Amino acid sequence: MLIPTDIKVHLYCGVTDMRKSINTLAIMVSEVLKMEPTSGHLFLFRSRSGNKLKALYYEEHSFTLWYRRLDKGKFIFPRNIQGHLELTPEHFSWLLASNKFVNYQGDDPPIYRDFY
Repeated sequence: MLIPTDIKVHLYCGVTDMRKSINTLAIMVSEVLKMEPTSGHLFLFRSRSGNKLKALYYEEHSFTLWYRRLDKGKFIFPRNIQGHLELTPEHFSWLLASNKFVNYQGDDPPIYRDFY
């Protein structure tokens, strides 16, 4: 992802409907987290099943939305009474670069072929 390394990353610990788009996620940041969506911070949201993440980021007059889905396992995060927690840059990089926060179960990942 093309974001600064010194950015603050906030994970919303509740369950998020992955059909939500930029506008609805920005409203969640404002109303639920009581934070400014245009602050330049990155906001992470997880799915009910725990195998999907969405990241909302704002810079220079535009929002960017990233989506990450695991084929096997799920992301594992602690629950927080306040509804969100701030990830360290190392924690966030570790999350994106490896499988340290997933619990793989079952067979090897499928091999996809014949994309058009």
